[in-house]
Amino acid sequence: MTEKFKILAKYIKDMSSETPDVETYISAGNNISKYQLDIDIKSIALKNKMIEVIITLKFQHKDTQLKKSHFEIVYAVAVKIDETIKEKKDLEKIVLCDVPNSVVSDIEKSFTDMMHNSGFPNIKLEKKIDFTKLYLERLN
Repeated sequence: MTEKFKILAKYIKDMSSETPDVETYISAGNNISKYQLDIDIKSIALKNKMIEVIITLKFQHKDTQLKKSHFEIVYAVAVKIDETIKEKKDLEKIVLCDVPNSVVSDIEKSFTDMMHNSGFPNIKLEKKIDFTKLYLERLN
């Protein structure tokens, strides 16, 4: 293994688009510009230097009074970590930055496909998700 990790598998673990009725669909369409993309990354240690990295994207409106839709993708990546990786900070960077950056195109395509198939064809991610930037912001 020449890299710090090797991807063994990547897949959509869960995908959800919830719009309970036409009033909610219209409300969501009228307020979609106020929806925010939240990203969460977790990891689960597996056997033999393997880790499952779980990347969750939620696209939601924070107003509790508004009729709104809910969109969520949980994307999983199983990786084998190189034997030379021993430091916790190196492992953290792999999990929070390197692995997500290696699958970001797949995640973004899955997200926009879900939005289009949910009746919101004009939704596009305004800018590419930059996991390196998010990782560095977390350190500061």
